[in-house]
Amino acid sequence: MNSQNLWTERYLGYIKEMQKYLRYIFNGHLVFVMVLAFGGLAYYYSDWVRTLDSNFPAELIMAFVLAIIVTRSPINTFLKEPDTVFLLPLETKLKSYFKNSLLLSWVMQGFILLIVLTAFIPMYAKVTGASGADFGVILVVLLIIKYLNLIMRWQVLKYQDASVSHWDSYIRFLLNGVLLYFVCSKANILFVLITIILLVGLYRYYRSATRGFVLKWERLVDLENKRMTSFYKIANMFTDVPHLKGKVARRKWMDWLLDFIPYGKKSTYNYLYARTLLRSNDYVGLCLRLTVIGSVVLAVFTNIWAHLIVTFIFLFMTALQLLPVWKAHEWKVWVSLYPLPAKMREVAVIKLISYFLLFEDLVFSIVLLIKGEWMSALAALAMGLVFLLGFKNYAIKKIKNF
Repeated sequence: MNSQNLWTERYLGYIKEMQKYLRYIFNGHLVFVMVLAFGGLAYYYSDWVRTLDSNFPAELIMAFVLAIIVTRSPINTFLKEPDTVFLLPLETKLKSYFKNSLLLSWVMQGFILLIVLTAFIPMYAKVTGASGADFGVILVVLLIIKYLNLIMRWQVLKYQDASVSHWDSYIRFLLNGVLLYFVCSKANILFVLITIILLVGLYRYYRSATRGFVLKWERLVDLENKRMTSFYKIANMFTDVPHLKGKVARRKWMDWLLDFIPYGKKSTYNYLYARTLLRSNDYVGLCLRLTVIGSVVLAVFTNIWAHLIVTFIFLFMTALQLLPVWKAHEWKVWVSLYPLPAKMREVAVIKLISYFLLFEDLVFSIVLLIKGEWMSALAALAMGLVFLLGFKNYAIKKIKNF
C-alpha cells in the first residue's frame, strides 16, 4: 500500500466534503452580515486604538491570545473508524502519511496565527512603536513554536493515560505564553533562548518517553470525529447534515421551565420542541455559550454602535444555531400522526426560538445596564425587538426550505 496515495485520497475527499457544505454556509445573507460586522468592528477598533498609550498591556494581551492558539494544536489525520482494523497492522508503513498530516496542520494553523497577528498589528504598533521587522520576528517565532507544539502533541497522543494530555496543555501554554511575552516585549535575547530551550527539552523528553509506544488508534479516530463534528454542527445551521449524530441528556433540573407551557392540545408542539431544545446537546450548550461570549464582548466595548453591531451578530448566530431544531423530529412518523395542523408545528418552533432570542437580548441589555451604559442597553433592547420582527419572516422561509 502506498501511504502517499492514501493521504492524497483522504485529503482530496476532505476538501470535497468541505466545499459541499461551505457553499451553503457562505451564502448571500451570511456574507452580508460578515461584511457588515467586520466593517463596523474594524471602524470601532481603529477608534479604540487611537486612545491607547504606552501603559496599555498590549504585549501581555498578545502573548495570552497567541499562546492559546499555539497551544491548541489539533492534527488533521483524516482517519476513519474502519482504519482501527485495516490500517493498524500497517502502522510502521504510514510514517509519510502522518508527516503530511502534521505539515498540513502546521500550514492551516499558521495561517490562522497570521490572521490573528495581523489583527493585533494596529494595537501593538500604537503602544510600542513596533516596525514591520518586529512583526516579522514575531511571525517567525510563532511558526517555529507552532510546529514544536504540533510534534509535541503528536508524541503525547501516544500515551495510554489521557490525563497526560491535560497536563501537557497547561505546561505548553505556560511556556508558550512566557516565550511570546518575552518576544513581544523585546526582552533580553537570553530569556527568549532559555524558554526556547525549555520547549525543545520538553519535546525531547516526550520523544524519549514514548519511544517504542504504538499509536492509540481509537483516540486518533475519536479526535478526528470530534473535529469533523464541530464543522458539521456549523454546517447544520444552514443545511441538512446526515453525518451529524445528535446527543441528548436528561437535564431533570431544567424541567421547571416546562411548567410555563400550559397543558392542552394547542401546546403539543410547544412542549415537544421545548423538551427537545432542553435535552439536546446540539442547541442548549452552544446557545448559552454564545450568550456568555456576547455578554463579555459587550462589556469590553464602550461605543453604542459597537454594542448594536455585537447584539445583532450574536442574535443572528444564535438564531442560525436554533433553527435546525425544526428538523429534530423530521424522520419520526409518530409526530406526523398528531391530529394537528402542520402550521401549529411551524408556529411553535418560531415562538420557541423567539423566546430564547428575547431572553438573550434581555441578558445583553442587563449587562450594559450593569456597566452604566443605559442608552446602549435601551438601544440593544430595541435592536433585539426589531430583529425578532424580521426573524419571523426569515424563519418561515428558512423552514420551508429545510
